[in-house]
Amino acid sequence: MRAKPKTFAADPLRWTRDNLFSTWSNTALTLLGAALAAWILTAFLDWAIFSAVFTGSDGTACKVDGTGACWPFIWHKMGLFMYGRYPDAERWRVNLTYGLALAALVPLMIPRIPGKLWLSLYLLIAFPVIAYVLLRGGMLGLVGVPTELWGGLLVTLVVACVGIAASFPLGILLALGRRSELPVIRYASIGFIEIVRGVPLITVLFMASVMLPLFLPSDITIDKLLRALVGVALFSAAYLAETIRGGLQSIPRGQYEAADALGLSYAQKMGFIILPQALKLTIPGIVNSFIALFKDTSLVLIIGLFDLLGIVQQSVQSDPKWYAHSTATTGYFFAGLVFWLFCFGMSRYSAFLEQRLDTGNRN
Repeated sequence: MRAKPKTFAADPLRWTRDNLFSTWSNTALTLLGAALAAWILTAFLDWAIFSAVFTGSDGTACKVDGTGACWPFIWHKMGLFMYGRYPDAERWRVNLTYGLALAALVPLMIPRIPGKLWLSLYLLIAFPVIAYVLLRGGMLGLVGVPTELWGGLLVTLVVACVGIAASFPLGILLALGRRSELPVIRYASIGFIEIVRGVPLITVLFMASVMLPLFLPSDITIDKLLRALVGVALFSAAYLAETIRGGLQSIPRGQYEAADALGLSYAQKMGFIILPQALKLTIPGIVNSFIALFKDTSLVLIIGLFDLLGIVQQSVQSDPKWYAHSTATTGYFFAGLVFWLFCFGMSRYSAFLEQRLDTGNRN
């Protein structure tokens, strides 16, 4: 039987010798890569720590040539970056919404904790209603806060979470519809998928924000954030449908025939036999679509919604008090770091799910 290769944890010295210094060319590439990494790390540490400014009430200290990151800009603007122009006295409602979401999401992601069905029902049915009441207000004694005042990370998370939650079931339905034997359903699904995938997201957002009101009666108005949420969800659903359709096509024909032989209905066959296998196979593609959707939330700036990146850009350009050559770099670095943390977290959890559900390769 073929021996398994040594891992770094099992034998660090042997792994290093075999993978990094096995030949003269590998040794040269390893040393070149180490030198490049050391140069990049040194330059970053100098910018972020050694030459950075950590105190100050404005950007005066950051205007000196040779200074690195302007961290006071981040500290003083943190509330704006997290909540936008949401009223200070009402920001506890945003924090409570985050807490209620994490209280269900964290145990839902941990396999050993029971009650997954109830947690899922809470997140899909009860939590959206609670979040809407808390964030929008205007009822139950809460002060109304229009979506025009929302911004920063709040808008980023709202657009991303609603887009993910809405596009996933829509993507499944579109994938099943594209493989339907009924011509009307099949061609309608194909038409929607191909039309949406054939245009950029900016076009969809413009249509939802600018063109849609032109087709509505003058006395009917739809909230701009709601229009953006619908556009993002439909756009992401079209891409998810193709990812899920690939998983459905990879299921052996015998699985379909076995389900038919058992006398299962179409819903039972798809819900209990086909879809669980297809979704497990397409976890990387699905999470990749979710990560792309999370990053695409920055495009809502085009239609006047200030997400995290938009609020950082606005703060850099519109506040002369903090105008300095390093302010913009620091703000964009902070926004990029936040986006990276969320995307990296989704990526690692996806890898965990793949490993846990990879039952077919276990010995």
